[in-house]
Amino acid sequence: MTNPLQKYSNLLFTLLRIVAGLLFACHGAQKLFGFLGAERAGEPLMILAGVIEFGGGLLIAFGLLTSITAFLASGEMAFAYFMVHAPQGPWPIANHGELPALYSFLFLYIAARGAGPYSLDAMMAKGGKGAGPGKS
Repeated sequence: MTNPLQKYSNLLFTLLRIVAGLLFACHGAQKLFGFLGAERAGEPLMILAGVIEFGGGLLIAFGLLTSITAFLASGEMAFAYFMVHAPQGPWPIANHGELPALYSFLFLYIAARGAGPYSLDAMMAKGGKGAGPGKS
């Protein structure tokens, strides 16, 4: 049986990468700038998390240095889960760690897959000639 969405897989992956990256950047903006109803982070570890989330989220969204950045973001989210959420109980749904756990695995997948054909990484790999379907 054929999958009718298969022909859109590169486009859908790109949308996933952009949305996840921008949402991750919003978490960093909360910590660094106090945006979106949050207070600015004061602790050095939280400021570092904000830098990884804001800067890393934007890099992931644009598809620049994607594998390295996504791997770093995945590690940060795993660290956040085990340091903040896991001590509150073993189940992510009960310890409110679903989002860090999901981000961790999503970014690990992006790190392994790379940015895809619609990204700055792909444009730079092709010598700035652009990328399109089937080019990755």
